[in-house]
Amino acid sequence: MASDLNRIILIGRFVKDPELRYTQNGKSVTNFSVANNRSYTVGTDKKEYTSFFSCIAWGKLGELIVQYCKKGNRIAIEGRLQQRSWDDQDGKRRSAVEIVVENFQFLTSKQDKDAMTPDIPGPSDMGPGSNIDDHPFSDNEVPF
Repeated sequence: MASDLNRIILIGRFVKDPELRYTQNGKSVTNFSVANNRSYTVGTDKKEYTSFFSCIAWGKLGELIVQYCKKGNRIAIEGRLQQRSWDDQDGKRRSAVEIVVENFQFLTSKQDKDAMTPDIPGPSDMGPGSNIDDHPFSDNEVPF
């Protein structure tokens, strides 16, 4: 059976500061939203449309995002789309589509950051043997 393709690359700005949480098993998970603007023309008028995307980053990857990013910063993310569903408090079935971040790049320069900490680490700073694709947890452990 052939594999399907599920890849997304997105550049945008943080809607608010990213939020770090922990699962019951102690795994770190970071949630954030990215706003992505698109310009288009209708006749002679230039219009803009903004889309908002929910993102989730697990482990050290998410911890780095929380440590170095805040509302308004630009980020490039690469990952996959994931759909989750659950029953809310009223028993209604809910679902959400989110981007599971597998790689990212900070795009806001140091001069643009207000009181950011010194050097921003790159992928080589994640430690020996680190692999952001190793997820020893299930979607049921997400704390929200």
